[in-house]
Amino acid sequence: MNKRVCALLGIVGPLIAYISIGVSIALSPWFSWEKSALSDLGHAVRSQAAPIFNLGLLLAGFLIMVYVITVFKRHAKYTSIFLIMSALSLQLVATFDEVYGFPHVAVSVLLFLSLGVASLTYVVERKSYLAAAAFIIGLISWALYGMKMYNLGVAVPETISSVMAILWIIYSAIRIAHNPSGNRMLRVS
Repeated sequence: MNKRVCALLGIVGPLIAYISIGVSIALSPWFSWEKSALSDLGHAVRSQAAPIFNLGLLLAGFLIMVYVITVFKRHAKYTSIFLIMSALSLQLVATFDEVYGFPHVAVSVLLFLSLGVASLTYVVERKSYLAAAAFIIGLISWALYGMKMYNLGVAVPETISSVMAILWIIYSAIRIAHNPSGNRMLRVS
C-alpha cells in the first residue's frame, strides 16, 4: 500500500469517528452534554443511533490501526504501541456497548488511559508540544470533572481529551503524508 494513502488513514479514521458521533448526536434529541456520556449514543437497546455510532467507532479504530501498523510505527516506535491499544480500545467500546455494563466501563477507561499514555509517550519520543498540550488539557479536563468543578456530563471530558489527542495524531499523519520518504520531520509534530 502507498505510504501516503496509509498516512491519510490517520486523518480519515479520526474524522469518521467524529462524524459518526456528530450524526448520532443530531439523531438523538435526548442526548445532553449536562448528563450524558458519549457511549450513551451507542447503547444498543436505548439509542436508535447506536448502529451509526458503533459502526463509526469500529471503522475508525480499524483505520487508525492500519495507519499505525503501516507508517506511524516507523515515525514513533514506542508511541505506536499505545496508539494501537487506543485504536483497539475504541473498537472494544463499540463492540461492548453500554448494554454489557462493566466490560464497557473497563474498555472505556482503557481507551482514555491509553490515549493519555500515547500522548505522553509521543511527547518524550518526538518532543511534540502539541502532544504535550493534548496530555495536559486532557488531564485537566478529567481532573476538573472528577473534582466536580463543573456541572456537565462525562461526555465533556471524553470529548475534550479525545479531540486533543486526535489533533496530534492527525498532525502526525499530515507530516508523514508530506514526507513519505521518512526523512526526519519537524519536532512539533
